[in-house]
Amino acid sequence: MSYFPLFIELKNKRCLVVGGGRIALHKAGVLKGFGAGVVVVASSILPELRGMEGIVCLERGFLPGDLDGRALVVAATDDSSLNHRISLLCQKRGIPVNAVDQPEDCSFIFPAYIKEGEVVAAFVSGGQSPVVTQYLKECMRPVLTELIGDLAEQLGSLREAVKQSVPGEGRKAVYQELLNWGLGKGRTLTEKEIRRIVGGAVEWKD
Repeated sequence: MSYFPLFIELKNKRCLVVGGGRIALHKAGVLKGFGAGVVVVASSILPELRGMEGIVCLERGFLPGDLDGRALVVAATDDSSLNHRISLLCQKRGIPVNAVDQPEDCSFIFPAYIKEGEVVAAFVSGGQSPVVTQYLKECMRPVLTELIGDLAEQLGSLREAVKQSVPGEGRKAVYQELLNWGLGKGRTLTEKEIRRIVGGAVEWKD
């Protein structure tokens, strides 16, 4: 069954990772990279995980109460029965859960992804082939560069000015020209270039 590609806001959301090994380290880092507030619970936690800034580590066994108030849970222990139990508890509470390497216990999966600024491209194969998703990720790397992230941020900062200066039916063409100009130059646009494309009504903001 295919997974619906839903992107969700995790900034400051309370997320739980159960497990303290290498996989838990990776998952906690991914969640933290998207702004989540991460708590890790495990009877044994890697020093690298304990040392990650902004992550709370509770070195003890999992308790059902650890799920209270969680927006998202990852079961990343080496005990498949515990991962299954955590999944069932989450499902009863309506909490999205990922049980590592147990697709039948997952309500969501972690994609292979590339992130540049606020631009994210993600790939999944329904849990069938990580090799395929990694291949697609590598194919996208030359396209989704740091420049794309910078241009997306710049175009976003111009939305209000374009809205005020350009009639609705013409805005898409203006954004496309701004993007093409930046990609062609290999950099973000100067004030002069933006004014030439959008028009003199643009208010420049440093």
